[in-house]
Amino acid sequence: MGRETWRWVTDGGLETDLIFHHGVDLPEFAAYPLVWTEHGRGLLHHYYEGYAAVAAAADVGLRLETPTWRANPDWGAVLGHDASALEDANREAVALLQGYAEEWRGRVPEVIVSGIIGPRGDGYAAGPVVDPDEAAAYHEPQVRAFAEAGADAVSALTLTDAGEAIGVVRAADASGLPVSVAFTVETDGRLPNGTTLAEAVERVDDAAPPAYFMVNCAHPTHVLAGLADLGDRAGRIHGLRSNASTQTHAELDEAETLDEGDVGLLVRTHRELADRLPALAVVGGCCGTDVRHVAALWGVDPPG
Repeated sequence: MGRETWRWVTDGGLETDLIFHHGVDLPEFAAYPLVWTEHGRGLLHHYYEGYAAVAAAADVGLRLETPTWRANPDWGAVLGHDASALEDANREAVALLQGYAEEWRGRVPEVIVSGIIGPRGDGYAAGPVVDPDEAAAYHEPQVRAFAEAGADAVSALTLTDAGEAIGVVRAADASGLPVSVAFTVETDGRLPNGTTLAEAVERVDDAAPPAYFMVNCAHPTHVLAGLADLGDRAGRIHGLRSNASTQTHAELDEAETLDEGDVGLLVRTHRELADRLPALAVVGGCCGTDVRHVAALWGVDPPG
């Protein structure tokens, strides 16, 4: 399956790009406080504008996804932000990207704004088993803020537990927003808790099916290892946001320098992976990637 099914450019590794390429301090990997300052908003505009250029060059749509991966109660508490501040951040993030969408609609065929939800835990390691009802109640305020601000969709990234994914879908359904669920996998293609990708997709689909699934924060070689048991459910995976590096999550978590990976290897193995995902439509990057990597995946020149 070639690029003919691909419909949407999305962005790359926001946090790693800002930290390592622009010297931005992001405590706890949280980018959402940037929406509160003029300097932060300037950084975000420059960041997303590169992906608008990629979408324009590829003549496809652009998914603008909010910088709110850490904007939930547990991580907000670590940063000293209460529920009111988090609601404000989530709303402001949507409004900011809606402004970008208006600015760039003349350059790309279609633009949508999606609110990003991250895991309650750290996203890189297995945590306790998550109760779906508890997860729905936990994530509901963030989803509600997105919906009330006028977001077009919700995207949950770097989930490590099917129970949390079910909860996110239920929260999104309650707010009337379409939602995608992205699991992350280790080098063996399994979720950090040992669940196979096929088992996770099946469990969520049986309990609370999202609009579609994605895989993020893993190199294509890692994801390839997890496709063996997917069967027809491979068609439920519509998006990939791959890491640049082939390192494990543990290695990346401890790294003090950025591993930007081998772009040629990324493109080749991503192409191999895409050939096995018949419904692939959303293509971007994750940790270690920037606009150069995403442009290479789409086969266009990076913006100058």
